Amino acid sequence: MASRSQLKPIIGWREWVGFPDLDLPKIKAKIDTGARTSSLHAVDLEYHTRRGKTYVTFVVHPVQRTVRRSVEVTAQVIEFKEVRSSNGHVSRRPTIKTRLELLGQQWETEVTLADRNEMGFRLLLGRQAIRDRFLVDVSRSYMGGRVPGKRR
Repeated sequence: MASRSQLKPIIGWREWVGFPDLDLPKIKAKIDTGARTSSLHAVDLEYHTRRGKTYVTFVVHPVQRTVRRSVEVTAQVIEFKEVRSSNGHVSRRPTIKTRLELLGQQWETEVTLADRNEMGFRLLLGRQAIRDRFLVDVSRSYMGGRVPGKRR
């Protein structure tokens, strides 16, 4: 009989992740098992209320190290979370719930929004998002393949 770990697909330390609900192109993500929550690059956040629910409209620059391409997104805010960064700074971030796509799997997870312009990756995929779905092989990258037309 196969163990639970043998049934889970293996992902590398970086992968291309899709956001089917947000109409974003695939974004290069760093898989970070040391981070509890996932974080998506977002700037120019504007909050508004519809039918008693809070929404946020924000801009995503999906390609790392450039702001040339911008995609505007609107999503419902499910809560605000206090998140401690790796340098110890605590910030209050809006959190949305959205579907992710990786290795042909789609699932819903929570993602905080933060300005990741100074970070190497526009998306940090934390352990809550990948728990019980994947095993991480830190010696590998792009187990789901590279995005056509993308280069290092």
